Amino acid sequence: MGRNLQNGERLRPVDLARGHGLSTQAVRNYEEAGILPAADRTPTGYRTYTSLHARALRAFLALVPGHGHQTATSIMRAVNQGEVDEAFRLIDDSHAQLLDDRRTLQAVESALRDLEPPAAPEPDAASGPDASSGPVDRFIGPLAEELGIRPATLRKWERAGLMRPRRDPLTGYRVYDESDVRDARLSHQLRRGGYLLEQIAPLIAQVRSAGGLEPLEAALTDWRGRVSARGRAMLTGAAELEAYLRERG
Repeated sequence: MGRNLQNGERLRPVDLARGHGLSTQAVRNYEEAGILPAADRTPTGYRTYTSLHARALRAFLALVPGHGHQTATSIMRAVNQGEVDEAFRLIDDSHAQLLDDRRTLQAVESALRDLEPPAAPEPDAASGPDASSGPVDRFIGPLAEELGIRPATLRKWERAGLMRPRRDPLTGYRVYDESDVRDARLSHQLRRGGYLLEQIAPLIAQVRSAGGLEPLEAALTDWRGRVSARGRAMLTGAAELEAYLRERG
C-alpha cells in the first residue's frame, strides 16, 4: 500500500483494496475465506481493518504467483487459525512440486539429447524388419505401467496423434516400437510440465517429420522460464509471509 500505517490505525475496505487494484468486495471475500483475520466492526456494523490486515493481504497476494490461489488461501487460513506448522507443510509441498517440475524439465532435456542424432540408420542385413521388434517393443499395459499412467491415457494420446502404434497381426493388440515409446515418454514429460495435448501434438509431429528437435526448443525455454519465475515468486511470498508472521507476534 502507498501509505505508512501506524499500529491501531483503522482502515475501511476501500482503503485496503485501493493499493492493490482490488474491489472492496474482493477484500470482504478474502476475509470470509479466512485469508485475512476477522475484521472489527463499528457500532453501525461496518468493517474496520488495521495494518495487520494490510500485511496479511500483501502476504497472500505475494504467495499466489508461486503457490497458486488455492494453496495460498490454505496457507493464510492455516496461519490465521494458529496452525503455523500446517502452513509450513503446505509451503514444503509446493517446494517439493517445484523441485519435481525442475527434475522433470531436466529429464525432458536429457531425453531430447538422447534422441540426437535423429536420423534413422540405413537398413542392412542386421536392421531389417525384425530388428525394429526388439526388446524395446511394448504392449499397452507394460508401457502404461512404466510411465505410471492408465492404458486409457495412452489410447487418448494416440487419438490426439502423439503416437502411432501398430497392431499385432495375430492378436490385434497395440504394439509400441522404439519411436512410439520415445514419443510416449516425451508426451508424458511435457504433460507433467503443464502442456496440453493440442500443444504437444504438433511438437511430436514436427520432431517425427522434420527429423529434428528444434521445435521443442521454444517450449523448453518457456517451461524453464516459468519454473525459474515460480521459484523466485516463492522467495517473494516467503518474505512477505515472514513479515506477516512477525507482525502477528
